[in-house]
Amino acid sequence: QVQFVESGGGLVQPGGSLRLSCAARGFTFSSYTMTWYRQRPGKERELVAILSSAGISTNYADSVKGRFTISRDNAKNTVYLQMNNLKPEDTAVYYCNKIPATGSWGQGTQVTVSS
Repeated sequence: QVQFVESGGGLVQPGGSLRLSCAARGFTFSSYTMTWYRQRPGKERELVAILSSAGISTNYADSVKGRFTISRDNAKNTVYLQMNNLKPEDTAVYYCNKIPATGSWGQGTQVTVSS
């Protein structure tokens, strides 16, 4: 059974940083492109970052480009999202998934950016 467990969220001031982690299980992690999504209050879930299976190719939403970095450790079945220079509009619940996506979303991790 595919499972994702996100962690690392919290309350941070504007301009601050957080590192999110997502532990995955139930599939051959190293064979899949991984993604981070977020759902802001009152909004649809949106794709934030993509990372290829080997950790070489990345793609980011324009809103986070230059501030967020996605990475992975295939030995630990874990994908990370380093978030720098956080803004209030980054406040959201963050989720990871794979491509193709599975309907088995994790509980997400809440990120709140506020002074």
